[in-house]
Amino acid sequence: MRKLMVTTFVSLDGVMQGPGGSDEDRDGGFEHGGWSVPHFGPDLIERMTDVVRRADALLVGRKTYDIFAATWPLADADDPIGSKMNSVRKYVASRTLDTVSWQNSTLLAGDVADAVRALKQDSDGGEIQVHGSGDLIQTLIEHDLVDEFHVLVFPVLVGSGKRLFGRGTVPAGLKLVDTAKSDSGVVISTYARAGKVEYGAMGPETGNW
Repeated sequence: MRKLMVTTFVSLDGVMQGPGGSDEDRDGGFEHGGWSVPHFGPDLIERMTDVVRRADALLVGRKTYDIFAATWPLADADDPIGSKMNSVRKYVASRTLDTVSWQNSTLLAGDVADAVRALKQDSDGGEIQVHGSGDLIQTLIEHDLVDEFHVLVFPVLVGSGKRLFGRGTVPAGLKLVDTAKSDSGVVISTYARAGKVEYGAMGPETGNW
């Protein structure tokens, strides 16, 4: 089965809305767009390049598709992230789009969760990556379709806004498989699904104190 990995930029207080620009996502009157940009340096760009190069397919929601389709085709030919974004197979989850024109893009038909399950069961494909797509991620989490969370935590408090783990989050065990820190203080961690949540109790009588 193909692995589905969510890559997300979040603030220390868990906000994932509008990291890349002031007008990226103003839903709910959000006024803090672009909060991640000052923390990007060559080392973080290099790491993101390595991540994107692994993708065999992208899975995005409509808002992220609109942003990516309007910007990545303008990237220089020697831009490694841009060239990958443009060439890789893309699957778009949308209730409102009738067509998609960005190179190698396909609209998912029917129920999103069922369509993504079918994509994951395609033995001929490799890693499926989700970037941005906050609303879609909530659906994927609700239906337990995410195999790995690649979370970049930026040293900033945003306050209000959409959060990575919002409505529909179901209890799940996770395992830390990789962690690193950028020169600007961004903590990059990858968590893999690891069965169910385990529970216990704190106290001297249990030895967990």
